[in-house]
Amino acid sequence: MTVPVPDPYRFEDLTALYVNCTLKPSPQLSHTQGLIDKSRALMDGQGVATEVVRAVDHDIPPGVYPDMTEHGFATDAWPALYEKVMAADILVLCGPIWLGDNSSVTKKVIERLYACSALLNEAGQYAYYGRAGGCLITGNEDGVKHCAMNVLYSLQHLGYTVPPQADAGWIGPAGPGPSYLDPGSGGPENDFTNRNTAFMTWNLMHVAALLKRAGGIPAHGNQRTQWDAGCRPDAQNPEHR
Repeated sequence: MTVPVPDPYRFEDLTALYVNCTLKPSPQLSHTQGLIDKSRALMDGQGVATEVVRAVDHDIPPGVYPDMTEHGFATDAWPALYEKVMAADILVLCGPIWLGDNSSVTKKVIERLYACSALLNEAGQYAYYGRAGGCLITGNEDGVKHCAMNVLYSLQHLGYTVPPQADAGWIGPAGPGPSYLDPGSGGPENDFTNRNTAFMTWNLMHVAALLKRAGGIPAHGNQRTQWDAGCRPDAQNPEHR
């Protein structure tokens, strides 16, 4: 009897959430969604359970608290979206470039992720530990690397693990011009963008699988609960050895 050999490049145990930070509400055409679709198709093909959320479709107020209804806002969709974030092994923040920078929606989503960054997991680590993060950027003006640097720094600072080459993007010629999905833009056929999107997607799957199958980041020397209890990983402490 032949025992089937597991495929190491299948990822049925992983989930991924793409957050599209376009300024356009559904069902308007989102060029960012066009690039998301390429990455998502690759993940879907490897067995990852994927979901896309268009942030602007939800009433997400600004703020630095997990639930802004406790701080003067009538409604707040973020707590429900946060549940999706925490259910995902991979988070990909995706958005356009405006004035050489990330969109206001991207910044607001990062702000609300930060609002929940003090929450802890069962091991006493910050809650985002054990997850992989990346980003996709689109536009028709310069700024892909600047936008990616901002997003990836934010994600790792909050506790996400950022793989190698965890960003991809597309821009047309500098100045006004065609956007990614416009006829004749060359965006969907661009080899550089397609290569980087593929590498980003595979690296996110690889790292997320390593983390999940290893039980996350080892809980030693990085536990907020232990630090608050007086344990100092950088010094001898006989009472907490």
